[in-house]
Amino acid sequence: MIEIIAILALPLIGAAVLAFVGERPYAATVNVIASLCTFVASAALTVHVIVGGPFVTLGRQFLVDPFNVFLVALTAFVAFTTSVFSRPYMRIEEEHGKLTVARIRLYHSMYQLFTFTMLLALLTNNVGVLWVAMEAATLTTVLLVSLYRTPASLEAAWKYFILCGVGIALALFGTILLYFAAEKLLGAGGGALLWTELNDVRGDLEPRVLSIAFVFLLVGYGTKVGLVPLHNWLPDAHAEGPTPVSAVLSGLLLNVALYAVVRCKVLVDGALPGAFAKNLMIGFGLVSVVVAAFLLLRQRDIKRLFAYSSIEHMGIITFAFGLGGPVANFAGLLHMTVHSLTKSAIFFAAGHAAQKTGTQLMEHIRGLVTISPVVGWGLVLGTLAILGMPPFGVFASEFLILTTAMRELAWSTPFLLIALGVAFAAVFSKVQPMVFGETTAVRLPVRPAMMPVFVHLALVLMLGLWIPPFLAEWYRSAARLIG
Repeated sequence: MIEIIAILALPLIGAAVLAFVGERPYAATVNVIASLCTFVASAALTVHVIVGGPFVTLGRQFLVDPFNVFLVALTAFVAFTTSVFSRPYMRIEEEHGKLTVARIRLYHSMYQLFTFTMLLALLTNNVGVLWVAMEAATLTTVLLVSLYRTPASLEAAWKYFILCGVGIALALFGTILLYFAAEKLLGAGGGALLWTELNDVRGDLEPRVLSIAFVFLLVGYGTKVGLVPLHNWLPDAHAEGPTPVSAVLSGLLLNVALYAVVRCKVLVDGALPGAFAKNLMIGFGLVSVVVAAFLLLRQRDIKRLFAYSSIEHMGIITFAFGLGGPVANFAGLLHMTVHSLTKSAIFFAAGHAAQKTGTQLMEHIRGLVTISPVVGWGLVLGTLAILGMPPFGVFASEFLILTTAMRELAWSTPFLLIALGVAFAAVFSKVQPMVFGETTAVRLPVRPAMMPVFVHLALVLMLGLWIPPFLAEWYRSAARLIG
């Protein structure tokens, strides 16, 4: 119980402190320390679950099991490494006149508040509180996306607020329907919103009501996942917000929103005898993969390019969870991990590249390996990893998903293979000249802080070559839990 209190209290206290001292020279260090302490608390919670098993605590309002504790650890880790990256990055943005002192304070406080909302959404056992946490995450990230206060960033934040606001309203309606379905069995009280209680009686829930509820929940939370055709906010928000915000949006927010969908799918699978939820998730996932792959061909902005890549990969993960079964669920969880680590690393490298060249347009970024070798190699290695080149972990998870699709849903395999091939050609053809193209720019005298990039990529490489036994068992337990 103490670990949960620490995980939630530390970012909340950090947000309050940084709201008052966020413009001071040491504020970035406070942000890093708060994120590090949160990660340490999440590691302690992980050990607790590995040793003692899943548990419910604090009046049954918080649940910790193999599925969410793995995401809690991943979320806290990426939040910590992103805070390390943002320390020099945001200082340079301020020196370039892009940010004022007040906006730096807003950034630091909202960053910690965003971390709190993500962790609350993962740890709560109450589907109503889950909805509240997702709505709070929307509000905090709207302020982060609009941080530069340019016309483009304000437009992106407004589009994000409207589209995700509509989506979260649909998710609220789905949550209300879920409550109505459970009220007859669990009574008119808070128990009808507790996921553990709902899971115990899922076989007795009204199938028609639950099927309608799942449609609203999938569309609502699917908007925040970035599933096609609900994705229009995502490329703009990634392109116009600060790079650390792009990293946590791709690495954290999309995972947590999909987590909410999968929790709801578990209930529907228990209540409906057919493959209703499975078919919906397969459909949305496959369409997202194919559409995003072809949209990659048209991109000129480096951050928009990798934003569409995030849509493609979230489609792959949604497709995997739609397939279900031990192998597909295992692969989906592995892909969640490696995508979060790889995509945040890519945004770190892309942010440095855009900051040093003064533009996000890929046609104006050339010869990174000459200007700054660590940035160039970080970007090209991250790109190879996210495109599924062996021996990186993305290859392992995509291979498992493809082989499962061949066995259980053979007609989908050509669509996946074509989409992955188009995505590979589109992304690699754009990144290669950025890294190895000719340039007249001189080599930068200062090496950027690229440690988070190579730490992430090292972990992704490790997961492609060897998954530690405790981690593999963790994935298997979570895969069994979600069906």
